[in-house]
Amino acid sequence: MIERQRPFQARLDDLRLEDALGLIAGRDPAAPFAYVVTPNADHVLRLEAPEGASLRPVYQAAWLSLCDSRILRFLLGLRGYQLSVVPGSDLVAALFERVVRPETPVTLIGGTAEVAARLRARFGLAALAHHEPPMGFEADPAAVEACVRFVLDHPARFVLLCVGSPRQERLAAHLAATGEARGVGLCVGAAVEFIAGVKRRAPAWVQRAHLEWLHRLASEPRRLWRRYLAQAPALLRLTWRLPPAV
Repeated sequence: MIERQRPFQARLDDLRLEDALGLIAGRDPAAPFAYVVTPNADHVLRLEAPEGASLRPVYQAAWLSLCDSRILRFLLGLRGYQLSVVPGSDLVAALFERVVRPETPVTLIGGTAEVAARLRARFGLAALAHHEPPMGFEADPAAVEACVRFVLDHPARFVLLCVGSPRQERLAAHLAATGEARGVGLCVGAAVEFIAGVKRRAPAWVQRAHLEWLHRLASEPRRLWRRYLAQAPALLRLTWRLPPAV
């Protein structure tokens, strides 16, 4: 039984990593395409904003919506909401270590040729198909259609959508709408770069201390400073306005 919570416009499913992994691993590969989203604080703020209205149905239609942010879980906990956290990076690492086998068909949308090569080498993948769309592809209908066609032409048990949010979530909804795609799509951003060894995650103790955001900020300050620092007050206001959980 999945306990689905809606403290925000983004639905959050209270599942532990083991439970989420079990559901994903147990899904029939021939079943219609279903996708997993991993909202973090940035996603939540985007969905709460007026311009996020067109994106809300995309998240609500997800098969699983797993909280990716320990900070978000902490703030919700202060308002009485009980929620497990399942970072997309942890989910993908567990999937490759415990479910994916060398012969498992996997399709990767996004990431570089180097990332795909490292994944093949590390896990011995014999059936990894990779497509790297051009920068700004979401504004080009032909480029979006090329992504969709690649997934349809390379059916896989797992489809990793790693082109950044909200592009990957919109692409997942597009795939589901075709009625032709199969497998499970995972909208997991940079997760494959971590398991491929292209980027390093924060040490485990930093993650447990809810400071992984600080580690990432130090690693990519120019890209992330606005997200992590300028948006912090908005997140605090948003969670504080929530009615206490019953």
